[in-house]
Amino acid sequence: MTGRVAMVPLERAKELGAEIGLPAPMTTRSAFRTLANNPPLLKAVFGQLSTLLLHNTFDTRLRELMIMRIGWVTGSVYEWTQHWRVATTAGIPPEDVLAVRDWQNSDLLSAADKAILQATDESLAGKTISDATWAECVKHIPDPAQQVEFIVAMGNWTMFSILLRNLKIPVEDGVASWPPDGLIPPGAEG
Repeated sequence: MTGRVAMVPLERAKELGAEIGLPAPMTTRSAFRTLANNPPLLKAVFGQLSTLLLHNTFDTRLRELMIMRIGWVTGSVYEWTQHWRVATTAGIPPEDVLAVRDWQNSDLLSAADKAILQATDESLAGKTISDATWAECVKHIPDPAQQVEFIVAMGNWTMFSILLRNLKIPVEDGVASWPPDGLIPPGAEG
């Protein structure tokens, strides 16, 4: 698949990544190379992304399950594919990651996992997170700083899903889409 906006050349992407202090592997990704068409925006977007990924205080497991749910519900192949690697590398068992597809019926996920996924679904449905769901979330995320990070992270990866799907940013060459089984959610982009 070819994206709607051309990616900057790899060497230019690496230069921009070095200028803003990103790990070199991030600069080779299709999303980075597409956003690199607008360096000031790239710096702002990847500054936030780096904070959420590399300097996070919000629990990595909860964040990655949330991101995987966003990727699944929105049909974002790039988000699902990239974060499959992030989640499993972080030590989240593959079967737990796959459970986000039908989390309400999973016996693998904890009460904390399910609270975060309920909040994610409510937000993705265009609603405010209900008071009951929020109360359940704060049982597992009692720190106000982490509560704020949770919502910022949810907004960040929802925005990335919109960006990735609408610019049709392709998964990198040689990377299998929709790991591990290629199952595609209803309504996923083609």
